[in-house]
Amino acid sequence: MNADKSRWDHPSRWDHPSRWDQEWDLPPERHLHFKDVLMQQIDQDRDQVHVPATGEEAAPAPRAPRRRLLRPAVLVPVASMALAGALVVTLSGGGQGSAPATGARSGGTAGASAPSTTASGASVTLDRIAVAAMASDATPVRDDQFVYVRSLTLGNEGTFDGPVRLAKAPHERRIWTPQDPGPLKTVGWILETGEGAVMPGQTIPIETTDAVPAGIFHPTYKWLASLPTDPGALLDLLYDQVKVADGESREQAVFTTIGDLVSETVMPPANAAALYRAAARIPGVTQISDAVDTAGRHGIAITREDARSATRNEWIFDRDTLAFLGSRSYITHDPTKGITSDTLYGSTAIMRRAVVDRRGEEPARAKS
Repeated sequence: MNADKSRWDHPSRWDHPSRWDQEWDLPPERHLHFKDVLMQQIDQDRDQVHVPATGEEAAPAPRAPRRRLLRPAVLVPVASMALAGALVVTLSGGGQGSAPATGARSGGTAGASAPSTTASGASVTLDRIAVAAMASDATPVRDDQFVYVRSLTLGNEGTFDGPVRLAKAPHERRIWTPQDPGPLKTVGWILETGEGAVMPGQTIPIETTDAVPAGIFHPTYKWLASLPTDPGALLDLLYDQVKVADGESREQAVFTTIGDLVSETVMPPANAAALYRAAARIPGVTQISDAVDTAGRHGIAITREDARSATRNEWIFDRDTLAFLGSRSYITHDPTKGITSDTLYGSTAIMRRAVVDRRGEEPARAKS
């Protein structure tokens, strides 16, 4: 899938993952532009996965993908499952970022049901979260090991042309990400169980068209440990390296990338703290006093609304320990669906994070 053209019109038009191979040659990832762009991108993506006949010129290789493993219940196959005989998951990307700006909240008007947010408290809370992260423990992860994350996920089961329809109940998701610096074409494995899961009970490889070295699209422990711990320098690096998709602001691309990095990785405490302090410098970041994750746990949330993509993302933290609990994603505006206020289209709750020696291995039970 073309790394610059893999986003779709709007996330509210995601189809249910279990029907992707039945309804579309190229299953949907997300929708962040208009309908005509959607159709153009279908054609472009087909070109990328087309197998040339004898004498036919091969399609150009896609650029490095953007890591998008954390979107609730959403796997992104590069083509239909029948094409390769197995589900191949590709990761999305976009254009080049630029240096960050500072200032007040940058656009995006939530509807009547939007939560009350405060910009001034967000910086203070993120600093407290950073202090808590510095006090946490993180055993270094070897290159031959895997980071294991178990989560509860709630996703959209609506169709392209219909309204958002959340699953009746969350399902369980496990992911194993290799710490081998690569370059790798298989950058993880996912196992989902329960209603709404893609190929329930089967371990699905997360693959890229091109091999990906350790970096922002393949964030290993050692790569994360190599990042600057100065928030300003770190933010400059992220603005330089993230990919900005059509229909998304640069600030939102950095905000969601930081959310990805703190969700399903293990990193040294100093690097986690630096990411939170870097997030505090992104314009438009605000705080919500009460938010609930997929597991029903209440906490405080850090959020950012993006006017350009008409979406809002939340990171939820335990009110007492300030540990990361999970995330929620909303559509803030879509006149074609009659959406004029925040509409939840996916959420996830991190239930367990560990380091294991083998893909598919379950960690030992935590001591009570």
